[in-house]
Amino acid sequence: MKKLKLILALLAGLAVAGSTLTALAADDKETTITGTMVCGKCTLHETKECQNVVQVTEDGKTVNYYLKQNDVSKAAHEPICGGSSEKVTVTGTVKEKGGKKTMTPTKIEVVKS
Repeated sequence: MKKLKLILALLAGLAVAGSTLTALAADDKETTITGTMVCGKCTLHETKECQNVVQVTEDGKTVNYYLKQNDVSKAAHEPICGGSSEKVTVTGTVKEKGGKKTMTPTKIEVVKS
């Protein structure tokens, strides 16, 4: 009887863990945004180090997406460093903390006019 209770408790624990992992995986859905990419340090003066920031207009307001430093982000930084900007489409996962949106990019493409 004790073994049966232990097995049932373990199965219940696994069910809770599985639903938590499913919820976390849902948060990691890729999103695509299009906006103007600028340097967070050189243009916006908001970051201590150079960092890509994509500015998007949402509901009539400018929203900044701070791109995480990874190989994709670093490869796209040189043209905007120093004050320039580029119209881009970025695909990646978005997280929001304290009203600040960060995005881990998997793809950055320059929008051709």
